[in-house]
Amino acid sequence: MEIRAATVLPARREPIELHTADGLTLVGELAQPLDRPPVATLVTLHPLPTHGGFMDSHVYKKAANRLPALADLAVLRFNTRGTSSERGTSEGTFDGGEGERFDVAAALEYAEFHDLPRVWVVGWSFGTELTLKWAHDPLVEGAILLSPPLHRATDADLDKWAEFGRPLVALVPEFDDYLRPDEAKARFARVPQAEVIGVDGAKHLWVGEPYVRIVLDEIVMRVNPAASPLPTEV
Repeated sequence: MEIRAATVLPARREPIELHTADGLTLVGELAQPLDRPPVATLVTLHPLPTHGGFMDSHVYKKAANRLPALADLAVLRFNTRGTSSERGTSEGTFDGGEGERFDVAAALEYAEFHDLPRVWVVGWSFGTELTLKWAHDPLVEGAILLSPPLHRATDADLDKWAEFGRPLVALVPEFDDYLRPDEAKARFARVPQAEVIGVDGAKHLWVGEPYVRIVLDEIVMRVNPAASPLPTEV
């Protein structure tokens, strides 16, 4: 069977709740391999909720639909404060990336409390800002950024990640609306361990199955290289 955009492969999927230090309950889902423990964990941070971003943004939904089965990964998705999806609405209101520090911390605490292994943070657009600002936690092995705008995240945040020392991979679309590969390479140059990968033909939202496959392959190549490249059929 060819893996297509709507393909959902077997996994253990359960609704979860995250509890923030400032008293909010956030809704999410954890997908894990069906009959074996995960070898690593993706904590995903979604695009800007005021522009349609949520835990079901298509790259993350497809990651949860495929990667537990194809790459033995756990995929944790959740709605940041004030964000709604089919799973429900997280308490609180959007705070421009500041109050969301507690949301990021709550997701990482959930992963730690539930003994999820080898945590990597995957941020997309607004989620990359949250990653750079708030995800330098000792639990985190590294981070992967999809379409980083470097709008709310400043050079000071990049410097903090440089000091943190963990791997940082940025996938930058050739035709991104906010930050394109050449400029991204210049901005990320202050992070010695950063790797910037320009993706030919791609746009900010990674629309199209070929681009989704590129993103998922790049993630798996870093997090569980033994499962790379991902198959296109099952």
